[in-house]
Amino acid sequence: MRTRLSKSIRVAMMCLLVVGLTIGVAAGADQQLIDAAKKEGKAVYYANITGIEPVLDAFRAKYGVTGEYVRVSTAVYVPTVQTEFEAGRLGADVLQGPLPILEILKDAGILGSYVSPETAKYPEWSKDPDGVIQQFGIEAVALIYNTELVKPQDVPKSYKELADPKWRDKIVMPDPLTHATTITWLVGLKEHVFDNNEGEWKEFLKGLAANRPMFVASFSPTPGPIETGEKLIGISMPKYIVTRFPAPLGWAKLGDEPLMGSARGIAIAKNPKNPNAAKLFIDYWLSEESARILAEDVGEWVLYEGVYPPIEGITEAEVIPLRELSDEEIQYWSEIFSTIF
Repeated sequence: MRTRLSKSIRVAMMCLLVVGLTIGVAAGADQQLIDAAKKEGKAVYYANITGIEPVLDAFRAKYGVTGEYVRVSTAVYVPTVQTEFEAGRLGADVLQGPLPILEILKDAGILGSYVSPETAKYPEWSKDPDGVIQQFGIEAVALIYNTELVKPQDVPKSYKELADPKWRDKIVMPDPLTHATTITWLVGLKEHVFDNNEGEWKEFLKGLAANRPMFVASFSPTPGPIETGEKLIGISMPKYIVTRFPAPLGWAKLGDEPLMGSARGIAIAKNPKNPNAAKLFIDYWLSEESARILAEDVGEWVLYEGVYPPIEGITEAEVIPLRELSDEEIQYWSEIFSTIF
């Protein structure tokens, strides 16, 4: 892992940079937009991503505008935003979350249109043809293990090895009956690793279940038991190698099997209270500067060209967005998994 600057050093350097910019204009930002955003003072930001304080701190240091973060869990994101919007009191200026959530909000007329000039450095497939949602990253899932307790020769070379009895009572993962992203990920294995061979895939699931994995509510608690040695391996996220450094965490490199995860996007609210601050915030969030902070300090897999998290070997991985399942599919597979796990 290459050396990373601490969050405090990053913010301090950003402040010094702002002081040194005597002309007062950051590259790529329009001065008129900056001035208008400063008058508004803040952009209220609804999201469910963790560890983003370095981005918010750098944004405030650079522009003197606050990104006010309101965390809304995935489970209640849509009803929370819809209820506020229908009551005429939506607090968000900017909304960020998994792509299907934003698409639901877009269809409900809750999102506005804004195409940031920063999108030029993003792949074409990540751009909404309607100019509403911009995808900025993929919340990649990987097999994370304890580098001090798992021998190199025992690190899995395939997802299929999770069904090996040697991992019995040594696995941690989000609950496959209640955690929608894990349900989607397991179905993604069927489609991208097992080539839609449902019989072989279900035998794998039975083997995984026979290994009696520890179930937790989401991905956030998965690295803890691995760090302590209570469990040796988990279905988790490689970002924790960065955010929990120097914990003894590594990720299993699986040859030609991809890392898979949910696409994440960002959008402006329809008729936001702070429209200029909202646009400036989105511009900054999509900038190279922010992308590097997200990758290097938060461990996110970002879509900005040429920017990667500081995780050994990660640049060689194929990272793909999963097909998002409908609510009906989530319910269907949850019921199927209840007969297996």
